[in-house]
Amino acid sequence: MAVSGGVDSTVAATLINRVIGKRLHCVFIDNGLLRENEFQEVLTCYKENLHMDVVGIDVKNIFYNVLKNITSPEEKRKIIGKTFINTFKNYVNQINKTYSIKFLGQGTIYSDIIESSHNNSSSRTIKSHHNVGGLPKDLGFIPLKI
Repeated sequence: MAVSGGVDSTVAATLINRVIGKRLHCVFIDNGLLRENEFQEVLTCYKENLHMDVVGIDVKNIFYNVLKNITSPEEKRKIIGKTFINTFKNYVNQINKTYSIKFLGQGTIYSDIIESSHNNSSSRTIKSHHNVGGLPKDLGFIPLKI
């Protein structure tokens, strides 16, 4: 499960963790756009307070490089979403040599679904980078939306 440190993914990960325990493996990506010390604080909270198996991936320099000189907010959103997905897929491909990962858990509130909808022209780009609006069909997982 990709976790962001936010309420949605944390609640979903906590619920899944209570059900399947150590079979849940979480990934938290440092994109360099977090608050000061947030990456380490969130990792510590997940591990020590919520007792989750979570790995932190520091790829902020990759995000800085792909966002350099990009001024369009929509283009930034799409680049951020694609870079998250690529980072996540690369990590999963790496650990799939040991594990056979079939499911992807994601926590999303309904307003995110509405704001990511491609059928809703007034909100089409609000969260185009978001997990419900930007996951490719060939991701290779069965999504578990909580």
